[in-house]
Amino acid sequence: MPLDKLPQTPFGAVYFRKSNPPREDWDRDYGVASEDGLNVFRHWFMWSAIERKPGQYDWEDYDRQMDLAAENGIKTIIAELTHTVPDWAYRKFAHARQIRADGRPLEASMGVSAAVGGFAHNGGGAGSLTMNCPEVKEAAGAFLTAMATRYKGHPGLLGYDVWNEVNYSADVDFSDYMQADFRLWLKEKYGDLESLAQAWYRYSYADWDDIEAPREVAAYPQNLDWLEFKRDNYYGQMQWRIDTIRAVDQDCLIAAHGVGGAIPNMASNGSDDWLAASKVELYGLTWVPGRRGFKPWQNFFGPDLTRAAARGKKWWHAERPGGPLWMQPQVLGRDKEDGRIMEPEDIRLLTMTSFAAGASGVLNLRYRPLLDGPLFGAFGSYGMDGSRTKRSDMASAIAKWSNAPEQQELFSARPVKGDIGLLVIPEAQAWDYLLNHKHCPETYRQAMWGAYRGFFDNGVQADWVHIDDISGYEVLYAPYPISMTSQTAKALTDWVAAGGTLISEATPGYFGDRGKVGTVQPNNGLDSVFGAREAEVEFMPDIADRILFSFSGQTVRGGGFLQSYEPTTGSIVGNFIDGRAALVENSFESGRSLLVGTHPGVAYFNRSEAGNLAYFAEVLRWAGRSQRVRLSDNRVQARLHEGANGRRVLWLLNPTRQALPVTVSVDGKPVSPGKIYWGEAVSGGQVHLPARDCVIADI
Repeated sequence: MPLDKLPQTPFGAVYFRKSNPPREDWDRDYGVASEDGLNVFRHWFMWSAIERKPGQYDWEDYDRQMDLAAENGIKTIIAELTHTVPDWAYRKFAHARQIRADGRPLEASMGVSAAVGGFAHNGGGAGSLTMNCPEVKEAAGAFLTAMATRYKGHPGLLGYDVWNEVNYSADVDFSDYMQADFRLWLKEKYGDLESLAQAWYRYSYADWDDIEAPREVAAYPQNLDWLEFKRDNYYGQMQWRIDTIRAVDQDCLIAAHGVGGAIPNMASNGSDDWLAASKVELYGLTWVPGRRGFKPWQNFFGPDLTRAAARGKKWWHAERPGGPLWMQPQVLGRDKEDGRIMEPEDIRLLTMTSFAAGASGVLNLRYRPLLDGPLFGAFGSYGMDGSRTKRSDMASAIAKWSNAPEQQELFSARPVKGDIGLLVIPEAQAWDYLLNHKHCPETYRQAMWGAYRGFFDNGVQADWVHIDDISGYEVLYAPYPISMTSQTAKALTDWVAAGGTLISEATPGYFGDRGKVGTVQPNNGLDSVFGAREAEVEFMPDIADRILFSFSGQTVRGGGFLQSYEPTTGSIVGNFIDGRAALVENSFESGRSLLVGTHPGVAYFNRSEAGNLAYFAEVLRWAGRSQRVRLSDNRVQARLHEGANGRRVLWLLNPTRQALPVTVSVDGKPVSPGKIYWGEAVSGGQVHLPARDCVIADI
């Protein structure tokens, strides 16, 4: 099995992106990496840097990387980058350039993360040429086949990463080839033009060639189909890359990694972490605080989402920074300590956060910094010249510790299921993207992240739960369920009827199949589940911070939309400040529901007010759930892992810059650490956590 080839804890870095690091340093760098406990390198095998003329491949630099890996006991992940298009191919296949919505083709540009030609700015991970063109696909396939044939069985090979930072641009592709395949897809879905006409409300198509992909981002059924087709198309190309490599090498590991981007970019940019993870043996993520923010919830968010998407498979932090990020737009105006630099303690905290969230390994996204291009100096643990630094020393210490035999049992334990599940409904995100594109506040993102933060800041582990996975959870919270197909609504109805507890923010399933508004709200039979019907609704997210409601003695701020209710079988348990019914609880067959008539997650994301923080604690109590791990100080984060024979491991992380004492209870009982894997300060039932450090122990 390919996963059997993994080290106990894969720990390493992305090393070679032609032409960095310099050739004269390779032998030394590999020796240092091996001495420092690194066991995995990933390299960018860029089509544009290897097939320098049609059919003429330059493997010299890459052969040396593979041989050095074998000589130094390091395994190699080959990152195939077929989306880096050779300049000759860009000319030869000029008829197959990807086309933006405004009609402009994607340009062949220099790379940002590697100062090499062949990249396509604004193309995402799709490249400047469309793989829907058979000629382009044949040329790219020949490159993949040649690469897999050359390195099959090489002692330095671990496997392939088949999609770097899974995504594509929202603005492509409107080429003739993509349009033709869209029409074929529509024929398969609808069968005939009359059925399409009824679904799209477009009644004058006389021929399939009359159909054009919609260029305006707008809330219509045709746009939903376009989003769905794009996903099927680009993920079909991902599967094609896998199949092409597998046709040559059946034994190598197949991996990929995203950016923890399913919230909020699953619909617009194809960052469907669940779908991507389903296609590979090992999934992962890039997560860079310099780009995403360095707050504790942000450092956990990406790993938590990736763990959920992996659905029990092993996953890793495929790209974690080990050095600074200079002069990029994401960092401008932010504090120095907010991800702009990486002190050794930051590397320790980030790495242990990923391990606590369940990562099986960690790779730095640079072994050492690039020497040219706009990302010069970025992310590397080692110095510009490849010398050791205090940052690399920290990474080395963790690499050696995590691969020591004493940690084998530790890393065989896995995170427990969360106290509550956060419901992810793909069509709700898609419809919000179409409805709000460049017009309204980012209510979806704020609602989803705000709910996650609300539970996180209460010390509650909230898991992201795809609608297809709800059977594994007893309690679900739906932060922004504004659109549901009838199939999704039925799945939720059946889940509640069977004993599930559902807490939903406002307008659940307001938009149904093909985005049509239901004349009875909640839509598609959900009024029975919630024991209430809509009295009034207000879609004014730009001024929704003025919404206030009462719940369990707290005044809570709303956001997003407002929906008031008339109970049928349910009972009012909270009101808006003007007296309208804001919250309704209900019993439905064997389950329960709580319907909340606005989006308190949006308000908590924007304001972090105490009333909204208390609200998230209270809805968990209402659901009859107690968090498994309780801490005396929620500035500390805790994650519980379980292993063989009922063994439990507690990870405690202190992200602050001061030492903190904390007491812990698990399942309602005070606990004291037993065997300690990391850290040491325990006395009198208190765990003493140094700043930006952790304690890991059996309990």
